[in-house]
Amino acid sequence: MIEIKDSLPQGTKLLLHSCCGPCSSRCIEALKDKFQITVYFFNPNITDKAEYEKRKSEQIRFLNETGWADFLDCDYDPQVFFDAVQGMEQEKEGGARCYLCYALRQEETAKEALKQGYSWFCSTLSVSPHKNSQWLNELGEKIAEKYGINWLYSDFKKQNGYLRSVELAQKYNLYRQNYCGCVFSDWTKELHNEK
Repeated sequence: MIEIKDSLPQGTKLLLHSCCGPCSSRCIEALKDKFQITVYFFNPNITDKAEYEKRKSEQIRFLNETGWADFLDCDYDPQVFFDAVQGMEQEKEGGARCYLCYALRQEETAKEALKQGYSWFCSTLSVSPHKNSQWLNELGEKIAEKYGINWLYSDFKKQNGYLRSVELAQKYNLYRQNYCGCVFSDWTKELHNEK
């Protein structure tokens, strides 16, 4: 599920990019005894402001109820996402547009981790069966090398990680969305005749 090559000193700081409370739940549970975690809520791909605020408030509520991690917010600016995926609007879900979205969010997480003094960064995205963990880890490694920071290799969906995230979401009564947040997600499903 996660790969840590060497033993870590107690209190090692990890900036964990999170897309939402339900996805973060299992990831934080798996990491909380290994790292001092701060959740970074950087999601310009959630293009509907009300949806963004709902997911953010649920993330904060989950962290407040568990005490498992701290929270670091950022400015909401979907234009950053639109600029990053320009020309890819009609791509199928899970294709090149998603790759660019992963890269955007992971690179911003790495930059913020360095700015805030964290030595590791990671993302909750790999807990989803709809996200490509191989791409996420390849990007994480490239970005880590570029910025001189540690990427935590992970595939949180393994060992029933996704199922555990569903259980935790039920336990804490977390809002579970039915799409990634990208305005193009549902639109391209229709375009490509998917359900």
